[in-house]
Amino acid sequence: MSDRVFIFDTTLRDGEQSPGATMNQLEKLRIARQLESMGVDIIEAGFPAASDGDFCSVREIARSVEKCQVAGLCRAVPSDIDRAWEAIREAAHPRIHTFIATSPLHMKHKLQKEPAQVLEMAQRAVRHACGYTANVEFSAEDASRSEWDFLARITEAVIDCGATTVNIPDTVGYAQPDEFAELIRYLRANVRNIDRAIISVHCHNDLGLAVANTMAAIRAGARQAEVTLSGIGERAGNAALEEVVMNLNTRRNFFEVEHGIDTKMLFPACRLLSHIIGQPIPPNKAVTGANAFAHESGIHQDGVLKDRRTYEIMTPESVGRVGTDMVLGKHSGRHAIKRKLDELGYRLSEEDVTLVADAMKRLADIKKTIYDEDLEAIVLEEVFRIPDRFRLNHLTVHSGTTGVPATAAVILDVNGEERKLAQFGVGPVDATFNTIAEIIGLKPSLERFQINAISGGTDALGEVTVKIREGSRSAVGRGADPDIIIASAKAYINAMNRLAKKTEETSECPAP
Repeated sequence: MSDRVFIFDTTLRDGEQSPGATMNQLEKLRIARQLESMGVDIIEAGFPAASDGDFCSVREIARSVEKCQVAGLCRAVPSDIDRAWEAIREAAHPRIHTFIATSPLHMKHKLQKEPAQVLEMAQRAVRHACGYTANVEFSAEDASRSEWDFLARITEAVIDCGATTVNIPDTVGYAQPDEFAELIRYLRANVRNIDRAIISVHCHNDLGLAVANTMAAIRAGARQAEVTLSGIGERAGNAALEEVVMNLNTRRNFFEVEHGIDTKMLFPACRLLSHIIGQPIPPNKAVTGANAFAHESGIHQDGVLKDRRTYEIMTPESVGRVGTDMVLGKHSGRHAIKRKLDELGYRLSEEDVTLVADAMKRLADIKKTIYDEDLEAIVLEEVFRIPDRFRLNHLTVHSGTTGVPATAAVILDVNGEERKLAQFGVGPVDATFNTIAEIIGLKPSLERFQINAISGGTDALGEVTVKIREGSRSAVGRGADPDIIIASAKAYINAMNRLAKKTEETSECPAP
């Protein structure tokens, strides 16, 4: 049995199914490059058959990533498999990941098929996928609630058909660690050809046990862990990449396995994801949260001052959590900015570096010091965004305690045409949103409005995240600015642009 655990990241597929975690193609590509730099073994780039937009994103990631495998997820259906291969075929190391449910509940009520039919579908799917590539993964959806003997039969059958990885998912987070480990041991003991495939696990966090179940499975012989950055994903999420990796690192003598992740990139990667999806890392989040290395108790502080190992089982530096450097300002040159961008892992064109440098200097006129987080926010705001149909040219807001309703005057660029309007609202943000909506001609409902400070200080950049809905379509928008009202306007317009983009998706990325 291999002593290497392969890290399979599904942030861009399962992670994006987390409410509010939608990313555009450029943002997905940025995450993929970060994962590649970190040393992830396999990136599950998406579900190509789900939509034309997903197909395009998977295809672009497959073309761009060189060092790690790129997987496309597909049902055990020939047309899905064909579509997945079309998306990943240009990857340096493509993988087809096909799945079908194997629990009695799913087979009866969702698939409405008998076990024998499911077994046959799985075999046909793997054979079909192997016609494209030898790198095929099969997943038995809802494996933790499947009958063990049937799970062993279907696992053995798909390996005979050519699957080189078999994934045993705890799809609804139902399993307990001891029970899940026993299932892995059972498969290793009862699947005749198990030595010809890698056992993978994909654990959900519905009962808060995703990481615990993953670690138990690795102890029992699983050698691929399917994870996401910060544990984002469907419902309560997935096993968090950073937690699984630091368990393996911190308890190396216990697990006795290796991995290829550069742990110093864990915090920067999670922070990047946080900026992109507009969801802050919770302060008490293990490994990457703001409190992970904070000590309030006097006894703890005394111990840490004498020897950090008394109350810290890993160092902040080991996960890339270092003090924020105040390295840039209004007099910083373009080369210094480019060097800092390179350090943060951004591969930008000369044109984009100039765009970021100009925006940074505008910010430096308002804000004394520029932190890494500020620079990342500028990159996300200026570079990694969809082309704008709507762009803010000017905003003036009047608000106070005089009894006069808040007023917003907005000048907006709409498809190259300048439009002006002023409207009232119950407050400055409401007035701003009302005016923008009236100019654009859409009046979506606002489902979420969230404000975060990107860095410290009263002059910190404020980041606003909004989620809007128009009928059956929804979109998340983000905006950053030292002025929180302007940040709100940018976020709302960004969401409007994303909403408009969704209607154009099919024509922009037609089926091949």
